[in-house]
Amino acid sequence: MTQLFFSDYDPPEPTDNRPPLVIFGAGGLGREVLLLLHQLNEARPSWQLRGFYDDQAPATPTVAGLPYLGSSADLNATTEPLAVAVAVGSPAGRAAVVGRLTSPLLSFPAIVHPAVALHPRQRIALGDGCIIQQGCRLTCDIVLGRFVLLNLGCTVGHDAKLDDFCSLMPHANVSGAARLATGVYLGTNASVIQGVRVGENTIVGAGAVAVRDLPANVTAVGVPARAIGNG
Repeated sequence: MTQLFFSDYDPPEPTDNRPPLVIFGAGGLGREVLLLLHQLNEARPSWQLRGFYDDQAPATPTVAGLPYLGSSADLNATTEPLAVAVAVGSPAGRAAVVGRLTSPLLSFPAIVHPAVALHPRQRIALGDGCIIQQGCRLTCDIVLGRFVLLNLGCTVGHDAKLDDFCSLMPHANVSGAARLATGVYLGTNASVIQGVRVGENTIVGAGAVAVRDLPANVTAVGVPARAIGNG
C-alpha cells in the first residue's frame, strides 16, 4: 500500500497551472466532494476542477455547475494526467470503480478538508484516494488504507487502523486501537469501541455500537451491535 505521511504532504503551489482534477460519482456524495474541493481551493488554490464522470449519466448535462464528462471508459481514454476523486459511498462500489480506472495517467490524491488537523507529530498515514470531510478529528498513530472515506464529523482514536475501502458515514466513531478490515461500512453515528476488530465487508448499522469483535461479511445493528444477517 502506498502511504502518504503528512510530514511529507505538500499540496501544489497556487499557480495558473494547477493540476486538473475530476470527480468520479455524479450523485449526492460527488456534490459534497465538490464542495470539499472548493473549500480546499479557497484555503489554498490547488486544483483545476474539470467535471464529473459516472457510468450512469446524470439527468442533466451539468452537475453543481460542472459538466458531465463521460463514463469510466471515457476517463481511461484521457490523453493527459488527471487526478481523480472517487465519490462513491459504498465500499464495494468504490472498489469496483477503482478496479475499472486503469489508465496510467490517472492518480488518486488524498483529499482532506483544510480544517482537519494533520500535523507531523500526529503520525497519521493515509493511503491513495482517501477523502476526509469537514469536522473529522483524528488523534495520533493512525493508519488509513487506500480509498478510505471519512464523512462529516467522524472521529478516529489512537493506534486505530482502517484498511482499504472502509466507509464511515457522518459522525461515526472509531476508538483507540480498533481495527476495521477491508470494506467495512459504519453507518451514521455508529461506534466501534476501543480495541474491537470488525471483519472485512461487515456493515455496522446507523447508531449501532460494536463492543466486541464482529466477523466478516455480516450486518450488525443495535447496542451492543449483534449480527443479524449477511453483509
